Amino acid sequence: MLTLLSMFYYICLRRRSRSGTRGEALTSRRAVESGQRVLPLSVEVVQYAKEVLDFSSHYGSENSMSYTMWNLAGVPNVYPSSGDFTQTAVFRAYGKWWEQCASAPPPFRRTPKGFYSQDYIELGFEDPVYPTAVEVLETYYPGAIVQILACSHNPFSQNPPTDVRWEVLWSGEPAKVLTSQARQFSPNIKHINFPTNLLRLEVNSSLLDYYTELDAVILRGVKERPMLALYKMPIIDISDLSDSEEELSDVGGPFRQGDGKQRTGNGYFDKLPYELIQLILSHLTLPDLCRLAQSCKLLHQHCCDPLQYTQLSLQPYWARLSDTSLGHLQSRCTLLQRLNLSWTGNREALTLAGFSSFMKACGLSLVCLELSCCHFLTEACLEVISQTCPGLQELNLSSCDRLNPQAFTHISKLTRLRRLVLYRTKIEIEDYDVVASMLAARCRSLRSLDLWRCRNLTDRGLAELVSGCRMLEELDLGWCPTLQSSTGCFQHLARSLPRLRKFFLTANRTVCDSDVEELAANCPSLQHLDILGTRLVSAASLKKLLQSCPRLLLLDVSFCSQIDIRVVQELSGLFPNVAIKKSFTH
Repeated sequence: MLTLLSMFYYICLRRRSRSGTRGEALTSRRAVESGQRVLPLSVEVVQYAKEVLDFSSHYGSENSMSYTMWNLAGVPNVYPSSGDFTQTAVFRAYGKWWEQCASAPPPFRRTPKGFYSQDYIELGFEDPVYPTAVEVLETYYPGAIVQILACSHNPFSQNPPTDVRWEVLWSGEPAKVLTSQARQFSPNIKHINFPTNLLRLEVNSSLLDYYTELDAVILRGVKERPMLALYKMPIIDISDLSDSEEELSDVGGPFRQGDGKQRTGNGYFDKLPYELIQLILSHLTLPDLCRLAQSCKLLHQHCCDPLQYTQLSLQPYWARLSDTSLGHLQSRCTLLQRLNLSWTGNREALTLAGFSSFMKACGLSLVCLELSCCHFLTEACLEVISQTCPGLQELNLSSCDRLNPQAFTHISKLTRLRRLVLYRTKIEIEDYDVVASMLAARCRSLRSLDLWRCRNLTDRGLAELVSGCRMLEELDLGWCPTLQSSTGCFQHLARSLPRLRKFFLTANRTVCDSDVEELAANCPSLQHLDILGTRLVSAASLKKLLQSCPRLLLLDVSFCSQIDIRVVQELSGLFPNVAIKKSFTH
């Protein structure tokens, strides 16, 4: 037994030693042999983010600094003040409201229980350091951060990225902090064995009562590798073992039968119905399924059955996914119907060749394709999608901001498309009234439409839209400055859309009592209403709305000058099932 354990330890060390450099090993050995004590430079470097490199969403406009992720670069703008400030970084959504909407896609099966991330932001710093601390200055509704990662790649290097490696410095579950006050979030981080000047924050705002706001990120570290990290004994992990016959042949001896023959039976699995084994395996995550496939021929057959891969979410594995990974999965995904590649493939991890090969082999049955924040996408990729996915019904291209405007012409070939997300893309639409008119004529069964920050939609286009699309349940007209209540467009909308459940009129200062009263009279199914920023709505009309819409769950009256905190408290007491939001600044 001692010999076996020694051999096991030797194999692990040999496997682990592959990750170290020859020069590093020689330096360590010489230092130990000579008895010298090599002390690293221990001066701690403190730096704020130099540049915002990438992010999944933000509340603000691409042409503004208000509530945008770009506010995270540099020194704090607001901290230690608390409250709702335009100079902070704010993500697009919060709470569970968006998950409850009709437009929310169903979750993917096999998503790991420990994967909580909904949004992310990547920050570049001036100098690569070995991190000793990361501090995030949160100024409003803290608690959204669920993971902090460091990258080995220098984003400011002129050399193309090679062997990009991500390490988790800290991770946790979504939290609901009891106060909305500002705080400095500085969790205990893991020490890593490479310097970094690229951090990634991942967030989950589902438990928060309002938008979380971030002001700055501080990276503390030293430029020389700490002595502890240099000489720390490697931790033995069974996942580090190679499965090559060279290393495992000798270890397997004691587990053979006495007659020298290896066991070939599958135990009780041979007696279970095929369908029952398939049901058991359906509860495994993708990595566990791939590991189990290596255990025996019977389970390999089950784990590679295409019926196990009708839904596939690779988003949780964005840091490791490559062309090789897709190639390995390709033969198993011939019946694939729903695929989530969001966040994957960046920094040349996926190529056109790898993506095209996978789509040509697995796209025939595809009905849903999530490609949010996939910066490897090119016009050629969209052309491949249009050619290989004839039955595609849902396509998410949100934050694919590096696609040129001409690339979107290929989407017109997807004739069965029912859901299309183009948030933060470079698609060029000169006249939204024309779009509204075409939707009214050709999409009369439309249920959900998000026109957030459409700059040139007028009352004429809106009137055509609501007259033709009377099945609408969700309509987002937030930050559409050309719509004016004085034209009667919002009252006409309320009378035309009796099924309306979600209606956002964020930052439209012309919304008045007459508009709210029409909603109360004609939209009894209303659940979510956002009238942030209006100065013309009174407490009386809100009370009438709350009385007439018993299903109402969310009402945002932030920055409504006639609705003070006293009114909010009074209405919350009368209607306790409604979350009435009123942001503040200190």
